[in-house]
Amino acid sequence: MKLKLLYFFILFFLISCSKEKITNPESVSMVPVISPDYTGVTIPSTIAPLNFSLIDSAEIVDVVFTGKGKTTIHLQGNNVPEIPIKKWKILLKENSNDSIKVQICTKLNKRWKKYQPFYFYVSSDSIDQSICYRLIAPGYEVYSKMGIYQRTLSDYTQHAILENTLVTGSCVNCHTFKQTDPSYLTMHVRGKHRATFVATPDKKITAYSTKTDSTISACVYPYWHPSGNYIAYSNNKTRQTFHTREFERIEVFDFKSDISVYNVKTNQLFTSPLLKTKNFETFPSFSPDGKRLYFCCAKAKNMPFGFRNVRYNLCAIDFNPENGTFGNHIDTLFNAEKMGKSVAFPRPSYNGRYIMFTLIYFGQFPIWHKEADLWMLDLATNNVYPLNGMNSYDTESYHSWSSNSHWAVVVSRRADGLYTRPYIAHIDNNGHAGKAFLLPQKNPNEFYQDFLYSYNVPEFCNAPLKLKMSEIENQLMEEKKPSFSYKK
Repeated sequence: MKLKLLYFFILFFLISCSKEKITNPESVSMVPVISPDYTGVTIPSTIAPLNFSLIDSAEIVDVVFTGKGKTTIHLQGNNVPEIPIKKWKILLKENSNDSIKVQICTKLNKRWKKYQPFYFYVSSDSIDQSICYRLIAPGYEVYSKMGIYQRTLSDYTQHAILENTLVTGSCVNCHTFKQTDPSYLTMHVRGKHRATFVATPDKKITAYSTKTDSTISACVYPYWHPSGNYIAYSNNKTRQTFHTREFERIEVFDFKSDISVYNVKTNQLFTSPLLKTKNFETFPSFSPDGKRLYFCCAKAKNMPFGFRNVRYNLCAIDFNPENGTFGNHIDTLFNAEKMGKSVAFPRPSYNGRYIMFTLIYFGQFPIWHKEADLWMLDLATNNVYPLNGMNSYDTESYHSWSSNSHWAVVVSRRADGLYTRPYIAHIDNNGHAGKAFLLPQKNPNEFYQDFLYSYNVPEFCNAPLKLKMSEIENQLMEEKKPSFSYKK
């Protein structure tokens, strides 16, 4: 009886795993339309499987992945089945620095069609272990459920780092690390129990009150100095308003903004008179050698009426990390105002060669600007150019670099014009971006169609990030938090 059952299960397994033979396929002169569009993308050798669906009517879909090695992945089903992760990893490893061919055939009404193949290119440039991002539901006035999460790039695992359900009525945002190292962390919690958290390897995570008598606001947009001894913050008084015209939803703009630098060891904020003027200074970031501070600067206008005339240039000032002093003049690295444009989110590559930034028509909050695109400044040549491989017809906004400066992640509304999704692109040795690909999921079309949260502030991370929730909660609930002091 046991032998009969064993025979039955073996026979069932063989029948269920058998694939229909492709006979006399009609050749199609085009590559298939797939979703997400992963055709021609450059990917790291450790990325999770790029599952996709075929945008075509078919009773059977047959897909074959082949490369220069021995491993072949052959899938067949009523649509493209899920790619087995173990075999996918072997396939990518065998084809590092080479291409993988994807051949698709379909059957409909008893007739087979054979499409032209397309290819993935597997780069030998490594990518960081994960990305951290905020997930936020649509809304403008009330904090609904949101949180900061970490997603492993080699599979589909996502872990919650901090959710705002920990403390009622709070907003978690602006998390950032020192060049992808999560042992150096700063992040904000807004709301009744607001605080800015700072942690370093030799300093446990601490919640601070960052508004001082000498600053116009609490600390806002942060960026770590490569030494880990300083954090640059903007101090912004911002407002939001709603548009009445079609396709424009919301505008966020500065009434005032300055830049301060926080000394982690002395617990002091300090600045330069050149960074605290009647003009708008915002979005600071340090150069990888720590000797320059990049930022955006715009001439002050009568706000809110003049918000469409506010245009930020990309600027820099020297910084001496030995004594925490600034240079005596501001350099304009890219005059976007002359183009009738405005710069936001400047992010220098960690190899020191480039600055990636978002370019929009006006203002400093590109998240709802459909024209927002990514551009690059080559610091060696002063050449400024659009990153066409990462751009689309819709919004590209916040972005960050991988630790080796060969990958970038950006959030974009290109899928539906409503939700921001994370796209990853390879950056080659000449500073050009390959075609960006959507963050892989087990079933990407079903996932992204049903997922009602936007991705925000994606940051590459080279190790797991772990926070003690009880410690975070206890510090948030403290009525009086330690304060930043201000060095005059």
